[in-house]
This record gives sequence, C-alpha cells and structure tokens, in this order.
Amino acid sequence: MQHASPAGAPAAPPSVLSNPVSDTLRIPLAARAFGDAMFPALAVNDAAARQALRRLGDDGQRWLRDRQSVYGVLARTRAFQDLAQAYLAREPAGCLVNLGCGLSDYFQWLDNGQARMVDADLPEVIALRREWLGQPGPRRTLAELDLCQPGWWDRLGLPSGPGQAPVFLMSEGVLMYLQPQAVSAILAEVGERAPAGSVFAFDAMCWLAAGRARRHPSVRHTRAEFGWGPRRLADLTRPHPRLRMAAARKVMEGYGFPYSAFGPLFRLVCGVPFYAVYELHARDGAS
Repeated sequence: MQHASPAGAPAAPPSVLSNPVSDTLRIPLAARAFGDAMFPALAVNDAAARQALRRLGDDGQRWLRDRQSVYGVLARTRAFQDLAQAYLAREPAGCLVNLGCGLSDYFQWLDNGQARMVDADLPEVIALRREWLGQPGPRRTLAELDLCQPGWWDRLGLPSGPGQAPVFLMSEGVLMYLQPQAVSAILAEVGERAPAGSVFAFDAMCWLAAGRARRHPSVRHTRAEFGWGPRRLADLTRPHPRLRMAAARKVMEGYGFPYSAFGPLFRLVCGVPFYAVYELHARDGAS
C-alpha cells in the first residue's frame, strides 16, 4: 500500500516497508533529526537524518511523542560513537562495519581521514541509501546483506584469521527483532571469524520484551516484533568460546525516574539490564 506524504516530500516506495525490521528505521532517524533540541546534553548533530526522514514522507511527529525512545536513541548513539572512537584510537586505519545500517550515517562522526567503513543492510535499504544519501565517498562501501544468512562475514570481505587487523562491528536496533537461533548464529560467526581484538557492539532489551512490541510506544506503530533478548549475560558469549563480555552500557538510567531507580534493581533481580548497549571482544583463540 502506498503511504501518503507531506506536501513537497516524495512518497516512499513500498520497498522500504517490505521488511518489518526495516520499517523501524524511521524511529532513530526522527530521534537524531529532532531530538537534539529535546535533550541538548545528548545532541548528536546528525546532518543527514532530517533529509532521509523527509524522503520517507515522515515529519517525525509520531515518534517524537515518545520522549523516552528519543532519549534512548540519542544515548545509544553516543555509546556507539564512544566505542567506535575508542577502537579508532587503537586502530586509526581500522575497518568499521555497521550491520543493519538503515539510513544512519555514523561515518559523519567517525571519519578520521584513515578509517574505512562498510554500511550493510537488506537490498531495498541499500537502494534507498544510494538514491537518497548518494554514492559513498572514499573509504566507504555499501553492501547488500541478509545478516540471517550464514557466511555474511566472508560475503562482506572482512579480514579473518591470525595476524589480521581487528575490526569494529556494530548493530544498532537489529538483533532484538531477530529470533534467538539467528542471534546465536550471528554471534557464533563473529566468534569464529573475527580477528583477535575485534569489537562487536550492539543494543538489546532483555528476554521479557520478546513478543511485546505492541506495548512499546514507538515500535507498536510499525510491523516489527521483538524476538530475542538475553536472560543472562552469559547468553551473549555462549555461542563461541572466543567471545568475551567487555561491558554492558546502561542506556536509560540517565533519563531520570523511574529508570534511575528501577534500572539497577532490575539488573540485580534479573541478572541483565532491561536495555543496554553491549560490547563483546574476540580474543585470541589460544587464550
């Protein structure tokens, strides 16, 4: 079904809505396009988000009513930025990979003049990136990819094996919509293929959110459903022995009450944060 657009904005082609997970890409775009004014302390100054949202035929107002999600997107954006920049401090000419990139543009914040970036997503999303965000510049690659199909590491042409330089992978707002077996397979592939010292950063809600997207103020307006979340931190490293938990970064506690009060209590009782950005490292296979 064709969706109406505001005057002057071209209607989004139906292909952008063909995958329920891709349907959620409007939420972070709206948060980064307009959220700086709502939460100046977390401002990200996203130069591309407002244009991309307009091209989708979306004025962002539906998503901005959900202030908690706007805050969460900005907070997790800052977390991914921090983790990527820490990696680049160690590997200035390293490789950054955004798995399920949507229409986000992290390279605008991370380009140090040496690093390379791979933005990967489903074919219809990559087609929109090419049309609306233009061809990638130097040291950037767009890749069509179904993350749920085994062998994605080699299809992206990423380095693997002893002696190879570590890479930084991130997956924002993706894994929580997949099924548990798919997430385990993705983690196993990272553990099997990533050079020692590589980082995999991703956000996830805990297992209690699975099947409850209709209760989420923003996601309920899409066709997506939460399919997975960890029950224990060990769930994230169990798929492969080379994976090590480095950090679980709180996302919502800075928003204020009730998150500041119940976030730590939730983790104490349940063993995992309700929502966090996780940082996994691939260690040397001999360690």
